[in-house]
Amino acid sequence: MRKFLAVVKHEYKKIVLKWAFLIGTLLFPVIAAGFAVVPAIIFSIKGEPTRIAIVDPTGKIEPRLRESLASEKLLEKSRQATKDAVTDINASGEEKMQRGVQQLGESFAFAEYSGAEKSPEQIRRELNEKIIGKELDAYLLIPKEFDAPVAKYEFFSRKAGDFVTERILKDAVNEAVRSQRLADARIDESKIKTLSRNVDFEAKGVDEKGNEKDSDSSFIAAFIIGLMIYITLAIYGQMIMSAVVEEKETRIAEILFSSAKPFELMMGKLVGVGLAGLTQLSIWIISAVILAGFGATMFTAAGMDIAIPNITPLMILLFFIYFLLGFFIYASIFALIGAMVTSVQEGGQFSFPPIMLLLIGFYFSFAVIRDPNSSLSFWVSIAPFFAPITMPVRILAETPPIWQIGLSILINSLAIAALVWLAARVYRVGMLMYGKRATIPEVWKWIRQA
Repeated sequence: MRKFLAVVKHEYKKIVLKWAFLIGTLLFPVIAAGFAVVPAIIFSIKGEPTRIAIVDPTGKIEPRLRESLASEKLLEKSRQATKDAVTDINASGEEKMQRGVQQLGESFAFAEYSGAEKSPEQIRRELNEKIIGKELDAYLLIPKEFDAPVAKYEFFSRKAGDFVTERILKDAVNEAVRSQRLADARIDESKIKTLSRNVDFEAKGVDEKGNEKDSDSSFIAAFIIGLMIYITLAIYGQMIMSAVVEEKETRIAEILFSSAKPFELMMGKLVGVGLAGLTQLSIWIISAVILAGFGATMFTAAGMDIAIPNITPLMILLFFIYFLLGFFIYASIFALIGAMVTSVQEGGQFSFPPIMLLLIGFYFSFAVIRDPNSSLSFWVSIAPFFAPITMPVRILAETPPIWQIGLSILINSLAIAALVWLAARVYRVGMLMYGKRATIPEVWKWIRQA
């Protein structure tokens, strides 16, 4: 037992005290926060308004286009677009939205230009000269036959990468043309808008107690949990294989086997590396909870009611249990592979099957999120190889009966016992075999040896 604990301590400290571990563990929450905060900061920066000239030989589209790009119109569109996501817009949120839309509306500064009695070539030449002279940033050419099937609306801009402005202008042009079509057909535009307005549709989930829950936040949280477990298992499983191959290549295993039993060495390595992975996952989950709380506070201050899924201490405990189950399942497989091969490069080729099993389990988690109580969700949440990822996702989406969780833990514990027994048999012989990769008949012979 003392030798086993010594191996556990050595393997744990060897990983945790490395700069790569510290940087990777601390950098992940920073990167996650950056993906959430930095884009919001960048898109909130107010740029210079686009000075645009509109050439409309019909005189019908330009007035409607300017109306579509008015701040009040954009405010109405923004409110309608966020209506499904925002359930309670308070005064502070309304003010922030108003400022944001005004900034969007002020992104266009209309320049006066008359193209009457001028040829298209002359219009293009004059407007291009204005762009070269920095008097204009862009111009829009509206065809005379604005509603013809072959009509082409041409937009020229020196800000070629400003996709936001292009999208806003394109939507405004389509709206202006539709409005003119209705006017030409003598159809009441306001009545059409009234008849075609969207219904107020709000989707809510119901938990096992009959209480309402936010399905979007549960989906996001379940996806993040599944992704973190998948990444951690993949990283530390391959770390086990690399460590085993390294000891085999340097022949340190011969010295270690003289001091401790092969089973003690293998289990000490699995437990030590598993504790290191558990440490990293704990830091990531705590960071995710803190970031989620901070983000919810920020959204609430902005007038948006963002629901956070109810994660209990029991759920967190079960997440860690399933991480350990998954780690010992896949670490045993990677340890077996490491004992069979002769180099890390060769081991990388054989690591493809367990990585694919992990990936399939991660893909199954999407089906579990959609219907946690389906037959598929039940079977993949108790099946070895898949349960370590799918069951935590299922617990977060809708906690299954306790007997299903117990059955899942039991089946995966039995799978771990079988895999550890199998890996130990291969490990004790394969670690002392050099020069060539073991064949399947040889591995089978090692397993059958008493």
